[in-house]
Amino acid sequence: MKKIAFIGAGSFEFTRKLVRDILTFPAFRDCHIVLMDIDAERLDASRRAVERIVEATGLPVKVTATQDRTEALTGADGVLLTILAGGVSVWRYDVEIPKKFGVDINVGDTRGPSGIFRALRTIPVMLGILSDVERLCPKAVVLNYTNPMAMLCRAMQERTTVSVTGLCHSVQGTAEMLARWIGAPMKEVSYRCAGINHQAWYLQFRCNGEDAYPRIRQAIRCRPEIYNEEQVRNEMFLHLDYYVTESSGHNSEYVAWFRKRPDLLEKYCRHGTGWNPGAHAYILNEYRRREEEWRKDIESWLAEPVVDLARGSEYAASIFNAVFGDYAAFEFNGNVRNDGLIDNLPRGCCVEVPVFASKRGLDPVHVGPLPDHLAIINNVNARIEELAVQASFEGNPRKVFHAICMDPLTSAVLSLDEIRAMTDELFERNREWLPQFRHTS
Repeated sequence: MKKIAFIGAGSFEFTRKLVRDILTFPAFRDCHIVLMDIDAERLDASRRAVERIVEATGLPVKVTATQDRTEALTGADGVLLTILAGGVSVWRYDVEIPKKFGVDINVGDTRGPSGIFRALRTIPVMLGILSDVERLCPKAVVLNYTNPMAMLCRAMQERTTVSVTGLCHSVQGTAEMLARWIGAPMKEVSYRCAGINHQAWYLQFRCNGEDAYPRIRQAIRCRPEIYNEEQVRNEMFLHLDYYVTESSGHNSEYVAWFRKRPDLLEKYCRHGTGWNPGAHAYILNEYRRREEEWRKDIESWLAEPVVDLARGSEYAASIFNAVFGDYAAFEFNGNVRNDGLIDNLPRGCCVEVPVFASKRGLDPVHVGPLPDHLAIINNVNARIEELAVQASFEGNPRKVFHAICMDPLTSAVLSLDEIRAMTDELFERNREWLPQFRHTS
């Protein structure tokens, strides 16, 4: 019986979809699913959902729900991390304080001042979990879905011997979107994507072996509904020649071109038709809405007459199957240390590259150099992430300040003195969540 542990199982959407995917593989038809969360109410909701999925499959799967991390991890073959360190009452300030100083944040979970403080709160928690993994299930494959992906994976891969990688659905999601735009079935599409999380680039995008970029470019230029779907990313593609992963709203935060002036925000970030054009505090407002509605949404799902058991497009179940299931090799894009994988990004930083999963484990692919202009964009953000992780390891608030100083959007909007004041205020609001800084003033 294979044991798969969900840490942060109260993340209802992720948990039920990933369990569904896992149970589509014959190798896991009698597995043990262990759900762990510190929130008893959300944990119980996920338990009910998972038990309903198992019942619908008719498989002899064992389901355990626990608030004890040791119980969840002991003897696990696979571990999924979907945690959130601090609720809306804490991370609202990651968005609200920069806005007060003039830095307009859309999501704030990946990089910039908001992503950095989320990383500072989460890194100690993640290292604690990985310490338990080393003690209780050292051979387990650990898959992280928690943001900020690059900084968390960088910290974990530096401080642990466990096999851990980070997964983001933006790679396959964007590929499916581009294929839809040119009317190509995914079975006819191939691509090579590499860079850093939420800012990786399709270095190749082919349909039936032919370069599909000319067709994508024509669709963007000639069909307003396609241009409007992803205004920021389409502008980046038309000017930079390569398409970038993750939504327009996210990407508008990572560069200096779209959010530094009210007229630019109005032009590029408020009228797109994709799921996240770039409105201020988009995800914060979604979480606030869910705070009122999540119980109703869960009960509504539980009351649906039919459970969808079809496998989705997330990578996790296929990776587990490749490593400790039926060993069918699987290629995916994962977040790993840059040990010579991308030649012109910092050695050791977290990069998102093709990875092969097999019974041998996880083998990342050497990509070579990125086009120079893309490497410049990635280098700035990767080096900021490196500095922020060092700051967390050392408990050094000065390095946090310096990392935020270099953020492209922040530096386009604020003076150094203003950045210092903003960083101080963010520290003040986050102080009780930052144990690594308690010895500093």
